[in-house]
Amino acid sequence: MTDVNSFLEKEFDLTIIDYKQLAGYDNLNYRITTTNCTYIYKTYQYSEVTFDMVKAENDTLLFLQNDFEKEIPKPIPFKGGTYVKTFSNNEKPTICRMLSFLEGDFLGDVLLNKQIAESLGAFLAKLDLKLKGFKNYTIQSRQWEWDLQYFHLNRKHINEITNATDRNIVRYFFNQFEENVKPLFPELRKQIIHNDANEWNVLVQHNKVTGIIDFGDLAHSFLINELAIAITYTCYDKENPLEWAVLLLKAYHQKLPLEAKEISILYYLIAARLCTSVCNSAHAKKVNPDNVYAYVSEQSAWKMLYHWLAINPIHAENEFRKAANFPIKKFDTIPSLLKRRFKHISPILSTSYKEPIQMVKSAFQYMYDAEGNTFLDAYNNIPHVGHSHPKVVEAAQHQLAKLNTNTRYIYDELADYAEKLLEHFPSQLNKVFFVNSGSAASDLAIRLANNHTRSNTMMVMESGYHGNTQLAIDISDYKFNNSKGQGQKSHIIKATLPDTYRGKYNANDPNAGTLYGKDAVAQINQSKHPISAFISEPILGCAGQVPLADGYLKEVYPAIRAQGGVCISDEVQTGFGRLGDHFWGYEAHGVIPDIVILGKPIANGHPMGAVVCTEEIAKSFEKGVEFFSSFGGNPVSCVIASAVLDVIAEEKLQEKAKIVGDYYMALLKDLMQKYSCIGNVRGSGLFIGFEIVKDNTKTPNTTLASHIKNELRNKHILVSTDGPFNNVIKTKPPLCFSKKDAENVVMTVNEILEKYYSIGA
Repeated sequence: MTDVNSFLEKEFDLTIIDYKQLAGYDNLNYRITTTNCTYIYKTYQYSEVTFDMVKAENDTLLFLQNDFEKEIPKPIPFKGGTYVKTFSNNEKPTICRMLSFLEGDFLGDVLLNKQIAESLGAFLAKLDLKLKGFKNYTIQSRQWEWDLQYFHLNRKHINEITNATDRNIVRYFFNQFEENVKPLFPELRKQIIHNDANEWNVLVQHNKVTGIIDFGDLAHSFLINELAIAITYTCYDKENPLEWAVLLLKAYHQKLPLEAKEISILYYLIAARLCTSVCNSAHAKKVNPDNVYAYVSEQSAWKMLYHWLAINPIHAENEFRKAANFPIKKFDTIPSLLKRRFKHISPILSTSYKEPIQMVKSAFQYMYDAEGNTFLDAYNNIPHVGHSHPKVVEAAQHQLAKLNTNTRYIYDELADYAEKLLEHFPSQLNKVFFVNSGSAASDLAIRLANNHTRSNTMMVMESGYHGNTQLAIDISDYKFNNSKGQGQKSHIIKATLPDTYRGKYNANDPNAGTLYGKDAVAQINQSKHPISAFISEPILGCAGQVPLADGYLKEVYPAIRAQGGVCISDEVQTGFGRLGDHFWGYEAHGVIPDIVILGKPIANGHPMGAVVCTEEIAKSFEKGVEFFSSFGGNPVSCVIASAVLDVIAEEKLQEKAKIVGDYYMALLKDLMQKYSCIGNVRGSGLFIGFEIVKDNTKTPNTTLASHIKNELRNKHILVSTDGPFNNVIKTKPPLCFSKKDAENVVMTVNEILEKYYSIGA
């Protein structure tokens, strides 16, 4: 520093009494104390681009001096009048300049209050009003990652984020930016803005913003970006960021009115700035792990990004609109929507809850309704890896833009996915047929079994459900035994549900599953006709999340095979790691089926299904008429399904289902000890049911179960009820569901029951 001291004393006629190096992102800065004043000395590695940008920054500061003399740094000229020089040190040229020092506390060091937030909004509006009249072509030509109009440049850093779940949250917001912000680019106001009103650039004294420093991020960008960035850094460590965001916006808008289109994208711009921050933090850790300053705000950015995800974008926009005195976005009422729906759609297609919900968007474990509410989805198992998961969305988009056709043509995606899927099965299950739904898969499985065995007598499970085709309904007791159903057909044998809670063999008997199995074997032996197949889900969802008792399948499977039949496991709801301990439900029972039915989560909600079987069964089927499915196995479905497998692996979702599911079950069992209306908690992983009964009995309490479901809905948590008495609360959320989410559900059920009992149930 001795050479620098000499250089500065000579150039500025100063007597330096102290200097202190300051933290910097990619340049070295010093606080210089002289006998008369304090300055900031800034240095940069030399390049022509950097030199031009530093000069442009000085030009901006000089332009602003008349209106912001004590609120922004003032460039100090070298001898000869220039404001920027190069300084050679060991043959490495360095750009340098001197600025005045501004007194004040950093916003990051003070406790934020309403007065400061409003002051910041007003200050930035005043600054932007002045900058509106400033032109600088160097700044206008700048294209870099920290300007939100070039947000896409940060994509290259996403893979440097080490946590897979974090990476995919960021990918989601990149996709949302492309969908919601980019189309408005041509319509947005642009000018030079400060572009970095973070908590370490804003100065505060006496609850008022008194200055702003570091104009190194100047950009010719969208005006609304100024506010988005300020909101991001002011609010990202707050529990209620939206409330603080509204204060800034309102104050800014009063001085510099915003346009409705700008407000409509503010939610996504804030998310984009957070993503920019975490992407660059990840990159900085990789290239310069010792530079703590480069990722000092990373933890707060992640906290707000996850918090932001839980906020309905419509709610955020409406709060912003109210702050600017714009009318809020309104949608049709539910009664009018239902009237329109039922004009052409039969009411036999039912809706959920006493008050149906109009959903408009979704993300991971959240669903967003038209009224601005965010719902925690503890119910929908079809978006297996999360609603709108970016890897799934991107896979679909890219393949749709390339090729979508049928299996009469040859394309790699079909074989690629078949190989990838079959890696999760034992070697004898090595043939796969693709269809476009779980119901179609059930239908095909029945055909495969009947064709192979030359019989059509089937053994099905009490309360089982396998789809909506006629063949699937014929084997679904849940449907044919309904009071409005067609009844049990003569070729169907129904096995008693091996339920250790309500059945004749209960959980206290360690041999309950074996005993149920022996009863089923007796039915098999009594059949007048050879049984083509036995079909069951490992955990019966429509029965009320009832697991098959341990040991049951080990009795039934050999007996079915001994008389020439095959065994079918319906994994439509239980497959792909949902049960935690196992990828497929049948694995929990120590058996291997002959045919496996897949659907629902296989492609995260994209219509797809599959049947996996042995080569022997497939060869039998090949002797008949050609099998063809127009949409089954198309390349778009295959790449989507492949992306689902990738996400399960990279985010370790099977492991997460185990950890979160065990925790969730433990919380529910604790609640069961408190409330005698919870008769049983059962399931595995994130496929759970808890049965609601009349206190201290096993008598179903359908009314209370409905009350809990609908009260949870009113408190923005989605579950459902099922079972023969519709008294079992079903919860089978996307596998991104967290322990915190489980706590939220159980805590809210507790609140509902506390109130229920307090008013005298």
